[in-house]
Amino acid sequence: MSMSSKDQGSPAVVASDEEPPDTRAAALAVSSARERAEAEHGSPHTAEHEQTAEHDSRHKLTTVTGLAALSLDAMASVAYGPEAIVLVLAAAGAHGLGFTLPVTLAIAALLAVLVASYRQVIAAFPDGGGSYAVAKTHLGKRTSLVAAASLVLDYILNVAVAVTAGVAALTSAFPGLYDTRLWLCLAVLVLITGVNLRGIVESARVFIVPTVVFVLAILTLIVVGLLRSAPVSTEASAGHASVLADNATTVGALMLLKAFASGCSALTGVEAIANAVPSFRAPAVRRAQRTEIALGALLGVMLIGLSVLISRFHLKPVEGVTVLAQLADASLGHNWAFYVIQFATMTLLALSANTSFGGLPVLLKLLARDNYLPHVFGLKADRQVHRHGVLALAAVSALLLVFSGGDTNTLVPLFAIGVFVGFTIAQTGMVIHWREQRGPGWRGKALLNGFGALLTGVSAVVVTATKFHDGAWLIVVALPLLVLCFEAVHRAYGRIGDALGLGRVPEAPHREHSLVVVPVSGLSRLTSEALTAAASLGDEVLAVTVTYQDPEDQEAAAALRRDWELWNPGVDLLEVPSATRTVGRPVAALVQRLAEQRPGTRVTVLIPEVEPTRLWQRLLQNQRGAVVAHAVRRDTDAVICRLRFRLTAAA
Repeated sequence: MSMSSKDQGSPAVVASDEEPPDTRAAALAVSSARERAEAEHGSPHTAEHEQTAEHDSRHKLTTVTGLAALSLDAMASVAYGPEAIVLVLAAAGAHGLGFTLPVTLAIAALLAVLVASYRQVIAAFPDGGGSYAVAKTHLGKRTSLVAAASLVLDYILNVAVAVTAGVAALTSAFPGLYDTRLWLCLAVLVLITGVNLRGIVESARVFIVPTVVFVLAILTLIVVGLLRSAPVSTEASAGHASVLADNATTVGALMLLKAFASGCSALTGVEAIANAVPSFRAPAVRRAQRTEIALGALLGVMLIGLSVLISRFHLKPVEGVTVLAQLADASLGHNWAFYVIQFATMTLLALSANTSFGGLPVLLKLLARDNYLPHVFGLKADRQVHRHGVLALAAVSALLLVFSGGDTNTLVPLFAIGVFVGFTIAQTGMVIHWREQRGPGWRGKALLNGFGALLTGVSAVVVTATKFHDGAWLIVVALPLLVLCFEAVHRAYGRIGDALGLGRVPEAPHREHSLVVVPVSGLSRLTSEALTAAASLGDEVLAVTVTYQDPEDQEAAAALRRDWELWNPGVDLLEVPSATRTVGRPVAALVQRLAEQRPGTRVTVLIPEVEPTRLWQRLLQNQRGAVVAHAVRRDTDAVICRLRFRLTAAA
């Protein structure tokens, strides 16, 4: 516990120009011998570095685990993307439903553009960040913050929508659980958060099986449905009211744009892989690109296949039954296979929130690195987890769930606007990127990204306009507010940097007279250890005890004076009277007076505290040390040192 006294000296390594020549030669000889040994047998630091790299690699993603961790949002969107198209076109009657496949093909074309674009984003910006990184490099600070804010909002809303949609599927199968849907949503959120705190690879391993089951179930549904000439069953929709308009209306450009924009909700999550490139194993860029292509191929096949079946079976939307459920009923029949698809859809919808937990913490890390968020979001835990980002996402999502009461329809109008804004910014930035790079085929790539920016920009405007009164106005308000928050944090860090003189050569360090103040309340081993440590730290030590006016307190103070004189530790004991029962303010006032009376003296307050062997024993402590530390930190500029005295197991 005790520290070496300055008078006794302490070992130190000092580089000096006055070092004797023979000493320098010996040092060079030792260094050369070490270098030769490391070259022949390998450096122990190199081996340690390799072990660390191997340990970190175990907590990073492969292509398969990347699909499971970062693609659940996009995969699950096939459950509501085609339905969003059908519900818009249903206003034009059966004639309108005939445009389901053309609209889906247009969305699939946009998907191909986005996949190709984000594949290039991954290569150009391997540190992750997606549209934020692109905009920061090519479109300026303010635009990059808009992209970041849109992604943050989209990720948060994705968690809330995914969890409520999954629970809604559960309560549809078991109506008795409907009244507890909010608690079910919060329970699912806690489960997903706990899994992600174990590490992104751990979450991916947990979610591989549900992802595989869902993808195989949808592909089976499509293949079997293509082999049928008519629906094998319509039991799922029997007895449900149709939402199809009775009289066909003209299918105009605006309706097609609304159907296209609504169906583009199936594209949410495509950007998550580009945002989380650092989470992949080396070579991270190549693995992330392969994962992006695999996601695009699977999503495109499922979207087009389901739309073909909608047209093939002349499906009509009804109240209370999803389009996907009707397709499963028509292709596979109302049997166990139908319930497998429903259960797999329910599970994947609930777990698709994991995409946000994989992508948002990496984005928050980049914002923290650029001083737009508190630096704590840049810290990693042992399992390569940005723990603070995960917990912040869970907390805000929980607030959204409570606000919505676990109702999906309250949140859906807010969803997907942010991702379209991010898509448009990323595509526009990549056009500038190709113009600046001017590599082989840059014109075609720039044209492709420009076309994608136009499509996603139109989608963003249409979705915002059509859903503005349904709650989309909240996103219109929240987006600039979040940008203003980023800028406020950045200005605060700028002021802190100026005060600390970051980027400038500081003045040379110099020695000052040191006074160490030790608050004491009695004699014990803790007091002895504290004074020993103080004598090791400072040139002068002063013990301080706070006394009160009550008779019993005066008797205790007198007893401490007598014991102190008998003990005679060589340190003066100063009594500080206090009119109230407080201990922090009198010590802080004394420290402030000492600093004013002794200019050029460095005052340190050393607070001795007991470190119990068991956690529950902390409840037995009076917390006087914490009170004193808080008062000194608030009212003075003194250095605070908290000495931990560890109790033995026997004690």
